[in-house]
Amino acid sequence: MKTLYIVRHAKSSWEFPELSDEERPLLEKGVRRTAKIVKFLLEKNVKLDLIISSYAVRALETAKLIGNGLGYPLERIRVTDDLYHAGSDDLLDHLFGIPDEINAVMIVGHNPGFSRFARDFDRNAPDWLPTSGVVAIEFDADKWNEILDANHDTIFIVYPGMLS
Repeated sequence: MKTLYIVRHAKSSWEFPELSDEERPLLEKGVRRTAKIVKFLLEKNVKLDLIISSYAVRALETAKLIGNGLGYPLERIRVTDDLYHAGSDDLLDHLFGIPDEINAVMIVGHNPGFSRFARDFDRNAPDWLPTSGVVAIEFDADKWNEILDANHDTIFIVYPGMLS
């Protein structure tokens, strides 16, 4: 079995017009909402073998918040610029390159690509995944390059607005 967690970054700030889009930090509201997601993931007993994050500040900060909350070693977060404007093919390329002994992967990045990618596997996934939203999908596959043809189930879709 392979499990994929597709995560949209937390709510970020537009307060600093001098910063590039990639440099925008999280809002405190985004940090608080992500804490709700971490609590939910802990309740679901989520264990990760790998976190891959976009290099954009808001995505990497989100990955670190979740990783820290789940006890994932932050120095093992794989940071890449390929997730910044990633589409489905880019995301699949990343997944297909993951060693097969890794079973649970979280990717942290951006809309619209992440929402579209989630909908590739579950038509009930939101058209626009809210900030800090997570779509968790389990694939009946032994290798990452088999997930496109594998039977799969959505374990959960969660975003802060669903949680109290």
